[in-house]
Amino acid sequence: MKASIYKSTGSWYVAKAANGKLYNARIKGIFKIDEITSTNPIAVGDEVEMEIEDIQEESAMIDHIYDRRNYVARVSPHNKRQHHIIASNLDQSILFATLKEPKTSQGFMDRFLVSCESYHIPAIIVFNKSDLYKKKEKERFELLKKIYQAVGYQVILTSVQNGESVAEVKSLLKDKTSLLSGHSGVGKSTFINAVFPGFELRTQEVSDWSGKGLHTTTFAEMFDLEMGGRIIDTPGVREFGIVDIPKQELSHYFPEMRVLINDCQFNNCMHINEKNCGVKNGVNKGTVSEERYISYLTILDTMEDLLY
Repeated sequence: MKASIYKSTGSWYVAKAANGKLYNARIKGIFKIDEITSTNPIAVGDEVEMEIEDIQEESAMIDHIYDRRNYVARVSPHNKRQHHIIASNLDQSILFATLKEPKTSQGFMDRFLVSCESYHIPAIIVFNKSDLYKKKEKERFELLKKIYQAVGYQVILTSVQNGESVAEVKSLLKDKTSLLSGHSGVGKSTFINAVFPGFELRTQEVSDWSGKGLHTTTFAEMFDLEMGGRIIDTPGVREFGIVDIPKQELSHYFPEMRVLINDCQFNNCMHINEKNCGVKNGVNKGTVSEERYISYLTILDTMEDLLY
């Protein structure tokens, strides 16, 4: 029986069969040793084949995982040499960010966007909590909006608190499978509750002493939307480490750099100290923002050397 994974706890899963029925499912031991390099062999969004074990108990055994169309992954928080798949088979990702309470760093945003670019997953950036923004935050937003729109990303300013642009973000979810991600405390779960109150997700305020969000969602979970489409709610992510991308390829996932790579004198140009570098020329001309270039260098510095 074919099914989709709607929730993953790491040891058991909620799988939805084609007939709409939910089953508590577990996996055969073979998946734990069968060339799986991620910390989670099955992720929310996966399509699987399963056998019903007990109709009364609504339990099933997963014995096959279909090939993923795409996925978003990050470095495992428990083992930096392994990756953790956040969700799979996505039509788009929506990154919730804030410039205050808590502040989302540009480095975090760029790491997330690079991961999406590597699997050709369209990404949208939603800056929430505009009702808290003062002059400094408003100016910062306008700068970031200009930078990311120039690269080709859709950028939306919202306030779930006062309803600003909430309907616009909701409309983007129709008939698509969307990953919703961001730091804890950015208002992701508050947004979901505002537009889909039936889900009743837990929310929590930002920590007073640290200014950082507190974890509320424990496991990734997918929800069907009455208007068509599905959303995947994820635990708040504090760090987002790049995985499975060689250093030499990082610039390929910065769209504004990708179009300039052929202008570099050297085929293996890393865009650091090389002469006649198309990317550095782009920075000097303003076609590549200095902030994004610095972000590229910072990410590059933290990446493992991968040999393929």
